[in-house]
Amino acid sequence: MERWREAYKLLADDLGARGIDVEKVKAALKKQWIETPSWGYGDSGTRFKVFKQPGAARTPFEKIADAAQVHKFTGIAPSVALHIPWDKVDDYRELKEYAESLGLKLGAINPNLFQDDDYKLGSVCHPDPAVRQKAVEHILECIEIAKTVGSQIISLWLADGTNYPGQDSFRARRHRLIEALQQAYAAMPAPMRLLIEYKFFEPAFYHTDLGDWGMALLTAQKLGERAQVLVDLGHHPLGTNIEQIVAILIDEGRLGGFHFNNKKYADDDLTVGSINPYELFLIFNELIAGELDPSVDMNVAYMIDQSHNVKPKIEAMIQSVLNVQETYAKALLIDREKLTEAQLAGDIVRAEETLLEAYRTDVRPLLAAVREEMGLHPDPLAAYRASGYYEKICAERQPTEGGSSGYPGA
Repeated sequence: MERWREAYKLLADDLGARGIDVEKVKAALKKQWIETPSWGYGDSGTRFKVFKQPGAARTPFEKIADAAQVHKFTGIAPSVALHIPWDKVDDYRELKEYAESLGLKLGAINPNLFQDDDYKLGSVCHPDPAVRQKAVEHILECIEIAKTVGSQIISLWLADGTNYPGQDSFRARRHRLIEALQQAYAAMPAPMRLLIEYKFFEPAFYHTDLGDWGMALLTAQKLGERAQVLVDLGHHPLGTNIEQIVAILIDEGRLGGFHFNNKKYADDDLTVGSINPYELFLIFNELIAGELDPSVDMNVAYMIDQSHNVKPKIEAMIQSVLNVQETYAKALLIDREKLTEAQLAGDIVRAEETLLEAYRTDVRPLLAAVREEMGLHPDPLAAYRASGYYEKICAERQPTEGGSSGYPGA
């Protein structure tokens, strides 16, 4: 710990010389909130195989207990998202009280509109009105669950689309989509928000009904101010400038949330920051620019959405939270005044170097200092490994029979 303190003193002096208000940065870091997903703690797999892990959570209560460990050691993951029916229980008030007893809140409620046999040709876009009504009723069920547990977010991802030309009408499907979501939106009490997620492809390979951010934005605009867009970092074609999408959605007041993960090829759901950390930094650059703009009303939910198929579940989640925290810390160090001056002067090199100066800064000593001030161990992953929790759950939990928790990589 003494090594971290010495390194922090040197870093604080350097940041001060650069005109960075270190205490202001630390205050922002202490307020950071990252939601983890219940489905990240249970057994899951690829389309080919589920590799069962010792100690993996088997019930919603065990998932919440594991999420509480992530918050215990990081201090910035105080809520956990639920997926229905994967996390279906008889008494949601009991689940809420259990989460609160562990220092957690229940976060976004995610309806499942892709695993039922009836959804072979879609859910809310299905040609059969009976199937569409079934899908709407499930969303309404999730809204009631959200009311019960105190959640203010319905996070909606649809697998709807077609596989072959001529299979269905693009416009007719869009009309069905909007009509169904208007029913759901009308049932949502303020300030509850509907976050509309999009995905470039998969499982539909000819067209996807919500295939990009523009389709999601247009749909949100049809519904009302409390309908916003959710950006999943793995849901774009290769080479997409996600930070530009983020900037435009901020400007329109429609950026509602993030599903953090990382990709190499498609929707790989890898540990956030593990493949392209600079892209994540540039995204946070835009997010912080929005937060600092008094003309912008920012209300963004930051959530992890990853499938840890081969990594230990809790360790992988701690890694994810720490990678987001580290990137946020670096983006907070950008000299905004210097950057704006360079941009207005057309000084491209100086502008880029301003970003790189922050990106190249080793913020680990700063984060260690913040954690100590929060009463946490400066190295959360090492502290978790030393806690004995993993050995405890491996001894207590026996693997479930059958397949995965159902997580498809959405």
